[in-house]
Amino acid sequence: MTQDEKYMKAAIREAKKAYALDEVPIGCVIVQDGTIIARGYNRRNTEGNTLAHAELTAIKKASKKTGDWRLEDCTMYVTLEPCQMCAGAIVQSRMKKVVIATMNPKAGCAGSVLNLLQMAAFNHQVEIEKGVLEEECSMMLSDFFRELREKKKRKKQETVTDSL
Repeated sequence: MTQDEKYMKAAIREAKKAYALDEVPIGCVIVQDGTIIARGYNRRNTEGNTLAHAELTAIKKASKKTGDWRLEDCTMYVTLEPCQMCAGAIVQSRMKKVVIATMNPKAGCAGSVLNLLQMAAFNHQVEIEKGVLEEECSMMLSDFFRELREKKKRKKQETVTDSL
């Protein structure tokens, strides 16, 4: 197992925490000098907060741990390509590198819809690596959304049955 796979496995463990809460299973860890210094997982519905993304939670924790908002010597491992909000926060935190498991063609901002992490006009660009444990993360997300659709379908059927 490579170092990238080791840290992505840790991000997957975080994503599974979100899954257990019926949240979109996105997990993230931030590594500095070979040590995980922060973890985060998606909690938007649980907290009722738009900002409760895995990446933002991990950035906040990493900044607290290091005592600095600049995370220039850190690498983020995230199970799904960051959205525009998280990509902006990654650039603002001066993150050195982001390792992404699976891309998000509908909302990703590390190359799918936009690439905010490497815009030349910004004062900081982030190195990107894609595809680390992609299949495992992609399957987890697919399973989650399939189960969500099935739950909604059952609930709708129950509502129709109850009204008869």
